[in-house]
Amino acid sequence: MKKIDIENLDKLPGIQIKENETFKFRCHPEVSCFNRCCRNLNLFLYPYDVVRLKQSLNISSDKFLDEYVDVVLRPANYFPEVLLRMSATREKNCPFMSTAGCTVYADRPDTCRAFPVEQGMLYDAQQKKDTPVYLFRPPDFCRGQDEDEEWSIPEWTRDQDAEFYHQMTIRWVEVKRLFQNDPWGLEGPEGSKAKMAFMAAYNVDRFRNFIFQSSFLRRYKLKSVLLKKLKTDDVQLLKFGFEWIKFFVWGIKTKNIRLR
Repeated sequence: MKKIDIENLDKLPGIQIKENETFKFRCHPEVSCFNRCCRNLNLFLYPYDVVRLKQSLNISSDKFLDEYVDVVLRPANYFPEVLLRMSATREKNCPFMSTAGCTVYADRPDTCRAFPVEQGMLYDAQQKKDTPVYLFRPPDFCRGQDEDEEWSIPEWTRDQDAEFYHQMTIRWVEVKRLFQNDPWGLEGPEGSKAKMAFMAAYNVDRFRNFIFQSSFLRRYKLKSVLLKKLKTDDVQLLKFGFEWIKFFVWGIKTKNIRLR
């Protein structure tokens, strides 16, 4: 999900899809380019993507991060990006691509669900309000754009079962926006505080162990109903992780975290 500057809105690549506008697209095995869009990608993974994929593969967060992602800290950024690691083949295929299509289709990332639409958030700092912006941007080789099936953005979102994915991505964008400023000080983005924040966002298994097997619950009071959910529900744990980052890194108060 792109961060969009209002001054550059008209310069963005692709065709902006405004409210009540539609686009035409359909992808299926009979199109000549089938699977070609699943190669050599800079595919950013959001925290909920990682939760769904590690659950789909029935592996731990640690194993998923070790085997399937590259963590990149770009210059002048204060929180790393997580990218899906392409295969080592010449074509650099997505590791979940097969000749029949996507092997994790039911749990594919948010970006894959939105394709060929790219979503960005236009932030109004005065009103502290996000407005979604949608861009129709299939690659030139894509023949799905020649199909006649017509979609509005809400229709496409429902068809791709992307509504909850989008909600979780927007939650993450709200956290990630805070990292436009440097919170780490002399410790830097490789320090223990930064590692804690990354764990809360992208490694729910370790974060759960941190809550229940460290001194966390001796220092912080959580409601029993919430604690019960955090023991077994990865999505609730991830939402709590976003709150924890705001509290731990930025000092933003939350009703779910209280000092004892």
